[in-house]
Amino acid sequence: MTAGSQQAAGQLPIAEPSHLRRAALELIRCEARAFAGLIALNALAVGAGLVGPWLLGRIIDAVKAGSGASAVDRFTLALVGCAAAQLVLTRYARLVGDRFGERISARVRERFVDRVLALPASVVERAGTGDVTTRGSTDVASVAVTLRDIGPDVLIAAVQALFILGAVFALDPLLGACAVVGLSGIYFASRWYLRQARRAYLAEGAANSVLAELIATTASGARTIEAFGLQQQRITACQAAIEECRRTRMRTLFLRSVLLPSVDVSYVIPVVGVLLIGGVLHDHGAMSLGAVVASAMYLRQLSAPLDTILQRLEQLQSSSASFARVEGLGQVPQAPAGTYCAPADDRIEVTGVRYAYDGGGDVLHGIDLTVKEGERLAIVGPSGAGKSTLSRLLAGIDAPRTGTVTVGGAPIRDLGPDLLRRQVVLITQEHHIFLGTVRDNLLIAAQTATDTELHAALAAVGAEWADELPDGLDTELGAAGHRLDGSQAQQLALARVVLADPHTLILDEATALLDPRTARHTERALAAVLRGRTVIAIAHRLHTAHDADQIAVMEGGRITEHGTHDDLVTSDGAYAALWQSWHGERPS
Repeated sequence: MTAGSQQAAGQLPIAEPSHLRRAALELIRCEARAFAGLIALNALAVGAGLVGPWLLGRIIDAVKAGSGASAVDRFTLALVGCAAAQLVLTRYARLVGDRFGERISARVRERFVDRVLALPASVVERAGTGDVTTRGSTDVASVAVTLRDIGPDVLIAAVQALFILGAVFALDPLLGACAVVGLSGIYFASRWYLRQARRAYLAEGAANSVLAELIATTASGARTIEAFGLQQQRITACQAAIEECRRTRMRTLFLRSVLLPSVDVSYVIPVVGVLLIGGVLHDHGAMSLGAVVASAMYLRQLSAPLDTILQRLEQLQSSSASFARVEGLGQVPQAPAGTYCAPADDRIEVTGVRYAYDGGGDVLHGIDLTVKEGERLAIVGPSGAGKSTLSRLLAGIDAPRTGTVTVGGAPIRDLGPDLLRRQVVLITQEHHIFLGTVRDNLLIAAQTATDTELHAALAAVGAEWADELPDGLDTELGAAGHRLDGSQAQQLALARVVLADPHTLILDEATALLDPRTARHTERALAAVLRGRTVIAIAHRLHTAHDADQIAVMEGGRITEHGTHDDLVTSDGAYAALWQSWHGERPS
């Protein structure tokens, strides 16, 4: 499945291999000096290690030729010196490799965070938080381990293997050819494995994401699930997801169970071949005994780097799939750079807007609406009328299928992220409390706000309880600190909006979790704070609509009525029926 098709299906994209190669090269270029030092130190360490078998061969030939002890001693001292040099070089090569890996890993994490924060909210909602969470935790951790540990190990092993084969060819080309032919079984086994592994590991990662999403939604909606008796359905769904995870995991285990035994057998063949052919050549006087022994020892040494490469091959495939998922975030379509434009004023106009969710029919049908600067507009209607969908278009979260949504004459989707947040803020009944203090949670909206401004924002939304916390603004929130109830958390979210100071505020059931008395108090406080600003409220409590300058009534994805409260009540239409149902009597 291509990245584009996945995006169309609502899933986050997965980067193609060509993109991964470019991304890896870009990361290496960022640390080019460290990478060059890593290669040089490892090459020197391998070179020092290759001298040992050659010196041993010279010792054997010297003894066979009847040379004295002094010659053997010189070769032995050189052998010890090379071993010491290899130890020191390997140590510093590992140090440089670890630093290189940590810096690259940090770049991957920072880039992932930047990309996640830049994702349109609609993309995250359609993909599900489980996918984003898995990519940001399991996948990023896998890539980090690869860059820090596995990558340098494989690189060192590859350099060692090339140098060792080169040494065998230098001793005798025929023995080198024999070694290459003997190792061909590893090539064919690895090629078969690599053909199967990418698809298998991507499937395993996708299954893990689905399971994470199911667990997260089940945990967050536990009370609702219990209230409606849906426990068995959720258990069944989770069991099916677990079974899919098990199936995909067994597939990758099968691939390794075929690869590793094939490799073990392939190690023995070149050593046996070199000893047999070398023995024949030695009998005919075409090769010294020392050269045969050195070649056999080189091939025995070759098993160590090849073992490292092949044992890490499984992790490389797994981390390659993780890297594809991490880099896939960079392929989510973004607004083209340089197209941002500033609105002339705060007037919002909706013209001929139609909208449909992925693969479905239109849920909004030809919406036309104008919200003047500083006006308070209430949007009312039955559940499913399209009110929340319209609010998302007004906030620039989603784009209409046809038609336009503009603020100050500028298409709202063309506003830069920073400008959009200053211009329009959408707040729903969903709220988020971040780990940290009350001050930390408020400063998200205004980093330079003073304590006086923070207290004023809390007071504006009726959050006087904040003054009674043990440490005031420095009170830690979350599982390990002070726990806020639903209404307090929502008031904290509203206080952030006050600090953000937007020109236009869209309230989509923003006070739904507050009790009626607190909600009324909070709405009055917000009205005072936001006087002179444009406010669009998705109203379920009709007293909110009563206080608005204009009211738009939505039914079936259309605006069926528009006017003031008094005009709509006297017109005896849909709004009048809603008001009668809410108020309990028909007004005169």
